[in-house]
Amino acid sequence: MGLFETEAFSLFAYQYEHNAVYRAYCDLINVHPTDVKQLSDIPFLPIELFKSHRISCTESEETIFESSGTVGAVSKHYITSLKDYTKSFTNCFSAFYGAAEDYHMLALLPGYLERPNASLVYMCQNLIGRAQKPYSGFYLNDFEALHQTLLHLNQQQKPTLLIGVSFALLDFCTAFPIKCNNTIIMETGGMKGRRKELVREELHAQLKSGFGVAEIHSEYGMTELLSQAYSKGSGIFNTPKTMRVFVRDVRDPKQVSETGTGGLNIIDLSNKSSCAFIATQDLGKCHADGSFEVLGRFDAADVRGCSLMTA
Repeated sequence: MGLFETEAFSLFAYQYEHNAVYRAYCDLINVHPTDVKQLSDIPFLPIELFKSHRISCTESEETIFESSGTVGAVSKHYITSLKDYTKSFTNCFSAFYGAAEDYHMLALLPGYLERPNASLVYMCQNLIGRAQKPYSGFYLNDFEALHQTLLHLNQQQKPTLLIGVSFALLDFCTAFPIKCNNTIIMETGGMKGRRKELVREELHAQLKSGFGVAEIHSEYGMTELLSQAYSKGSGIFNTPKTMRVFVRDVRDPKQVSETGTGGLNIIDLSNKSSCAFIATQDLGKCHADGSFEVLGRFDAADVRGCSLMTA
């Protein structure tokens, strides 16, 4: 048994004992820690429950991260320690890209910045602070300033990373097409109702053309997790050491595999004080080497029949 498996089983036993909602879900589907023999046997909590229940192993928190959504329908992640979150996203980023200090960090996150309790904003603020480089920061809707910054950094051949929500990156490169020779363009997904949803291939094709780059990078994270996966191109995500992704049968959620196509389940070992075992609303494909793709999303219909949803 590997280190990841050992820690996952230990964390499952801990969260079964200390997370009342997670334990109730495990009991509802009749799975006890003694029944778990492999990682795929561990129950994955439907992510929709973060909208209606306090998913936590503790009674207090340092902050609460919230997802986007209508009033009363947002996911809430009760963060016991911001230090734990900071350690997690710092380690995840450095595992794929090295130290944040090596980059000019630029962020284009309208929508997220309108929510001060967005985990993505907190992460980017921290990475920008670590970078301590001129021009690093949030550009919101100031496309002219962002364009001038990218031109200057490109001319100076400075390593730069621009992270942005998909619709904002598209809006920017449509208004200010540019060729970026030393810049990583990283999208975080989502049109947030601002633009027509595009399949990944079409989205990346437009972004590659607009920014003059060979590949579009992607960040895969969510309010309910502490770890992030990253793609350096072609929509193929790789996970950090703290994270593993599985696929579940959309007709039988208890059928979980390491490879194939279906709903994505995630183990996030960094998420010790909440729930480390999440059944997301993403449809995807898991590969034998541990990488995965995100193919789309489905609604909460997959958790119908779970009495906790109406509790």
